[in-house]
Amino acid sequence: MDETEIITQTISFVKHELAGAEGGHDWWHIHRVWKTSLLIAQTEAANSMVVQLAALLHDIADSKFHNGDESVGPVKAERFLKSIGIDPLIIKHVINIIENISYKGGNFKQGFSSTELDIVQDADRLDAIGAIGIARAFNYGGHMGRQLYDPEVTPDLSMNKEQYKNSTSPTINHFYEKLLLLKDRMNTTTGKKLAEERHEFMLSYLEQFYREFEGQ
Repeated sequence: MDETEIITQTISFVKHELAGAEGGHDWWHIHRVWKTSLLIAQTEAANSMVVQLAALLHDIADSKFHNGDESVGPVKAERFLKSIGIDPLIIKHVINIIENISYKGGNFKQGFSSTELDIVQDADRLDAIGAIGIARAFNYGGHMGRQLYDPEVTPDLSMNKEQYKNSTSPTINHFYEKLLLLKDRMNTTTGKKLAEERHEFMLSYLEQFYREFEGQ
């Protein structure tokens, strides 16, 4: 089976698994991360198969929707890749990426590194900022029944991984606890460049948000 057929089968699998998913973590999130990964990979020396499979499978079972269980996604991805006969070394690399791609709070240190992880992680983080990132943040906040903003609830930048996962703070706080921090956590030259514009858009959005919140 050639790479095109493998990717086609993987896309079909992901679309089926994510049918009806929350709008910020659905097939179209995966599609954007996949396309952005391909864009970034053009300027990096990376294994295309690993990049594409990791991008397509990185959120196949996000722990946020599985009671915080981070093992569901990697297990599901590994089972699928084995079922279509992918090389074990590629499978291992893809699983390592899935296990280490998430932000998980500013104080979390990932335990694996590779160029392919850098690429897919940048693509995933780019989808969390800018216009799309704002839309995703409020979509998820609404899905979880969170407040838009509460001036009396201040952002917490000292959260550990578990506190970050269990946070129920207003969506605006998420900008300070994650989204605005991502620009300086990009790995690749292309990722850093793309992040600059999206970061500035978020700053402009917040200025407008606060003006409107105060009835100005």
